[in-house]
Amino acid sequence: MVRPVEVRPAGSYRIWLRYADGTEGEVDLSHLAGRGVFAAWDEEGVFDRVKVGAHGAIEWPSDLDLCPDALYLRLTGKQPHEVFTGPDRPNA
Repeated sequence: MVRPVEVRPAGSYRIWLRYADGTEGEVDLSHLAGRGVFAAWDEEGVFDRVKVGAHGAIEWPSDLDLCPDALYLRLTGKQPHEVFTGPDRPNA
């Protein structure tokens, strides 16, 4: 899977991402804001502290993270079978 190399806040619960393959753009996360663990984003400055974690996850303080693969799929509009490889899906 392609890994993120850069992330930054883009305002209104949006993040800008760039992946190792050159794919870049904004992902809207406002549907998560204020819900469950994501209520932490409502605290001043928390959402703006987004970073790429050591293992590639998109992370915030308080052990809050999102899967970079899911964000890549949202950003590109691709389906999992178009991106993921496996024993019966050779890397094209």
